[in-house]
Amino acid sequence: MSSRCTLPAWILLALLGVAQGARGQSSCGSIVPRRDWKALASDCTERMTLPARYVVISHTAGSTCDCPTSCEQQARNVQYYHMRTEGWCDVGYNFLIGEDGLVYEGRGWNTKGAHSGPNWNSKSIGISFMGNYMERVPPKRAVRAAQNLLACGVDRGALRSNYELKGHRDVQATLSPGDQLYQIIQSWPHYR
Repeated sequence: MSSRCTLPAWILLALLGVAQGARGQSSCGSIVPRRDWKALASDCTERMTLPARYVVISHTAGSTCDCPTSCEQQARNVQYYHMRTEGWCDVGYNFLIGEDGLVYEGRGWNTKGAHSGPNWNSKSIGISFMGNYMERVPPKRAVRAAQNLLACGVDRGALRSNYELKGHRDVQATLSPGDQLYQIIQSWPHYR
């Protein structure tokens, strides 16, 4: 493993199962809190009405990341773009998925996102895979991380047990979440 992919101690413990209880419910796996990826402070104030009925899956269409160090940096890059260039109150997504198999907390479960337009943001949780999935599939560990996050949302009461999963292109005119990822999520049980 290169030096840029050194794992923080809490991730090693979580991967070994030692810290599951300390980091949240076991169904939630390893969600990297905002403070751990050094997120900028959020200015968002609009809350979500939970449990959410919908989940929208997208991709950032930007650079990929394959270890915590690079994924933390990529999460910061996405947040910086959304806040400094777009003028949003925070990163647009509720959660980001890294190719390292970890989930990076964006706005979280309770805060309305800015990921799918005014008709969908207030009633859906936005999950974005960091990378471009037009020509390639995300690694299995990233797909598994997203599926575990969905189970976590149901367990926590943040998602309805009968939630509906959408691809970003199902709700807006976009190529997101990319042809390859879109094909994968269409096979998931909650996809409608």
